[in-house]
Amino acid sequence: MPYDPDLVQPMREELTRLGVAELTTPEAVDAFLDGGEGTALIFFNSVCGCAAGSARPGLGLALQHGDAPARTATVFAGQDADAVARVRDRFPFPASSPAAIALKDGVAVDFVPRQDIEGRPPEQVRDRLVAAFARFRD
Repeated sequence: MPYDPDLVQPMREELTRLGVAELTTPEAVDAFLDGGEGTALIFFNSVCGCAAGSARPGLGLALQHGDAPARTATVFAGQDADAVARVRDRFPFPASSPAAIALKDGVAVDFVPRQDIEGRPPEQVRDRLVAAFARFRD
């Protein structure tokens, strides 16, 4: 059963307020992924407690770092199924949400799965994401 949009909207806005582009369709995913060279991050948002308590706040902290990607986007697991499926088709990492994929010139350089997020404070999630951003230099 889908979640009430009124309940999910604040979870979406928590990221869009940070300047994270919301990708809700496969076409939007393709446009983002095919939209240029450089550094990017795709973040898998979720309604779970670890997304609320760790992942979204950790991402917000990480985006303040000097190595933050030039472009950042999010797909919402359990909400925008076709968009999530498109990302997973293009980058066949195990299904995981919340999660993140760091990209350089369209190539995945790191994957941050739920297991690196769940049960950790936002500062540790930030540190894990910043470590993924460091892979941009590799």
